[in-house]
Amino acid sequence: MATEGQIEYESVLCVKPEVNVYRIPPRASNRAIRAADWKLDAPDWTGRMRVTARGKVAYVKLEDKISGELFAQAPVDEYPGIVVETVSDSSRYFVLRIQDDNGRSAFIGIGFGDRGDAFDFNVALQDHFKWVKQEDELIKQAQAPDTTPKLDLGFKEGQTITLNIGQSKKKDRTRPQSSGGFGLLPPPPGGKLAPPPSSRSNNHNPQPSAGGSDTGCLLDLDSSNSNSVAPSNPTTTASSDLWGDFDSVSPK
Repeated sequence: MATEGQIEYESVLCVKPEVNVYRIPPRASNRAIRAADWKLDAPDWTGRMRVTARGKVAYVKLEDKISGELFAQAPVDEYPGIVVETVSDSSRYFVLRIQDDNGRSAFIGIGFGDRGDAFDFNVALQDHFKWVKQEDELIKQAQAPDTTPKLDLGFKEGQTITLNIGQSKKKDRTRPQSSGGFGLLPPPPGGKLAPPPSSRSNNHNPQPSAGGSDTGCLLDLDSSNSNSVAPSNPTTTASSDLWGDFDSVSPK
């Protein structure tokens, strides 16, 4: 049923140009209906059949071939059901419950000359009520409360996030040393600066100078330097030379 302010449109599901209508005897028992009990060679009416849908209800309409005047119609609210029933001995015949505007109903038999037309009529009703079933399930799901736990992806109070984009760790660069490998010495208190040692010399111990003036400069720089050699008397040096003992020894 359409809600207030909503208009239901009628859609056409199937149209067949020719269908036969038969008067059928009253059903005496619950046994299956047989089309062979009808007068199949003498139909009571022949016309056009049009199957439409308005909302969830389908309508099987029997109309005049030329004028389109409505002969009878059957509102179908479910299929398969009591409104449209199949027979037990053929796939081309059905039992249809027609109904007028006053609510009076009667059962008639309908049949198609081609099996393909009967198949299309059957499929049209099946597809319509399959759609109705899906619509009902969607409505139930929409009305049912969602009991599944929801995932909270929001930030808590005071929570932050840090993104490192395009940043790399800087490498520590060592400070290059001087070419000689020696650091600068602090200047001596009140003395003179000595010339830097030559990088070409392999011996780091300075040799004593023959002159007295250079030796005095070294002594003035650092009197406690173990590498400095005090000048000595040449006569004393010659006498204390240990190599002379080896020269004085004569071979045996």
